[in-house]
Amino acid sequence: MGKVVLVTGVARQLGGRFVRRVQRDPGVDRVIAVDAVPPPHRLGGAEFVRADIRQSALARILAEYAVDTVVHLDVSGKALGAGGRTAVKETNVIGTMQLLGACQKSPTVQRLVVKSSTSVYGSAPRDPAVFTETTPPKSLPSGGFAKDAVEVEGYVRGFARRRPDVAVCVLRFANILGPHPDSPLADYLSLPVLPTVFGYDPRLQFVHEDDAIDVLGIAASEPRRGTLNSGTFNIAGDGVLLLSQCSRRLGKPTVPVLLPAVTWVGSALRTVGMTDFSPEQIRLLTHGRVVSTVQMRETLGFRPEFTTAETFAEFARSRGPGLLPPETLGRAVDRLAALPLPGGAGPRERGAGAVQTTHGAR
Repeated sequence: MGKVVLVTGVARQLGGRFVRRVQRDPGVDRVIAVDAVPPPHRLGGAEFVRADIRQSALARILAEYAVDTVVHLDVSGKALGAGGRTAVKETNVIGTMQLLGACQKSPTVQRLVVKSSTSVYGSAPRDPAVFTETTPPKSLPSGGFAKDAVEVEGYVRGFARRRPDVAVCVLRFANILGPHPDSPLADYLSLPVLPTVFGYDPRLQFVHEDDAIDVLGIAASEPRRGTLNSGTFNIAGDGVLLLSQCSRRLGKPTVPVLLPAVTWVGSALRTVGMTDFSPEQIRLLTHGRVVSTVQMRETLGFRPEFTTAETFAEFARSRGPGLLPPETLGRAVDRLAALPLPGGAGPRERGAGAVQTTHGAR
């Protein structure tokens, strides 16, 4: 008999896509799709079970369907429908506790995959240039989704100690973008004008939706020869982008705001419902975050199809043209760069650490 896979969080785009993807695996006989609300998209031949993972019904579902693989995708920084931050936290933390408790009691569960986030590293001024999976954060996240992710991973580590017979894989995703993103950062980047922190230009990494689905498929399957899909892995596309590069490629103007006033701007944006400009997102847009993907390539054996820049290009195309066409903006930046420096010096020259603006802005 083939595998029986249970997937949580199927009402979200990523969960729905993964359910449709895993059904194509010849080793999978049955897919059980679980969420507290009916999904707005099709789930193919999967069996949808309406259940709130914060409740105790999961143990019954695991036993009834003899589930052997659990893929936990219901860990998110954005609420579905009218749910607020409280509902998100309860689903992320309490829901994960209930799910792990059910898995611990189940004799059939053999593999657990958990969607996490690189936000567990936080964003601080003294951060290392690149985080590896074993790098401790300089400052633990104090709230929001980042703190949820830290707590979720703590519970997962406890589960792995209690059930060493279960293969556990934690995937720390960088910001997931693409044509159909569903995240607070995507909402921020969709604003007509981007508020930024004055004096800062953070480095960002992205992972494409398609790559996220592919790596989840690898994590939920038996390890391929020469690879290991148990453990914790950073998942991100190659390369980085500065926030200033992102704004140019979107063709959107930025409004630099002094750091003390950014909180007021974030509160105003949350009040009008434009985006969840949370404190953790403010820290990301101040200090940025870059992670190493060596283990993703060498141990997990996954190589993303899209780089960070290509992922962002897909996202930018899905948003449509901004207020400032990137080509026009790039030419304007080049003209400014060609102006002589004060004191009679020649035109500005790009140094080794300078940012490309002309072709890179497109």
